[in-house]
Amino acid sequence: MDGGEEEFRRFVSARLDALRGLAYLTCGNWQAAEDAVAHSLARLYTRWSKVTTPERYAARMVVRAAVDEVRRPWRREVVTPDLPDVGEPDASAVLADRLYIRSALRQLPAGQRAVLVLRYYADFSVDETAEALGRSPGTVKSQTARGLATLRRLLAEHDIAWTDDPKESRSDARFTRAT
Repeated sequence: MDGGEEEFRRFVSARLDALRGLAYLTCGNWQAAEDAVAHSLARLYTRWSKVTTPERYAARMVVRAAVDEVRRPWRREVVTPDLPDVGEPDASAVLADRLYIRSALRQLPAGQRAVLVLRYYADFSVDETAEALGRSPGTVKSQTARGLATLRRLLAEHDIAWTDDPKESRSDARFTRAT
């Protein structure tokens, strides 16, 4: 085994869970997220020696693959006006809030969801997000604004408020129960 292959294995071991989470937040389905990550890592392996920033490159590949997975004809779902039962949440309000946040994310259009995931989960800049998704920075900014407005509205229905500017804080502390 050469050094490049060993380096790739270490990268995958260290980043696999984060890449799965990124894909899940982008597409809202664990199976599609797994497929997107597997496809992206297989492609990354063939380009490994040429990649200078593997974390950013892998994140871009995973988000694009997750969006593509959602767009595949056999993955399309019919949107219904009623939310499905989420089961009995844990007694922890934090867990319930996370479920509502994920549900709200799944209701966003794929483009807005991809922009928000890259900007606020993967911590990409506007320019990096634009490059990753093949869009202009202006489109990224407008999709960010629209996505955040929709997310705030959806979360307000469950008395979850966005408490500060998402650019200042990257933790779940941004979301709190409205009193």
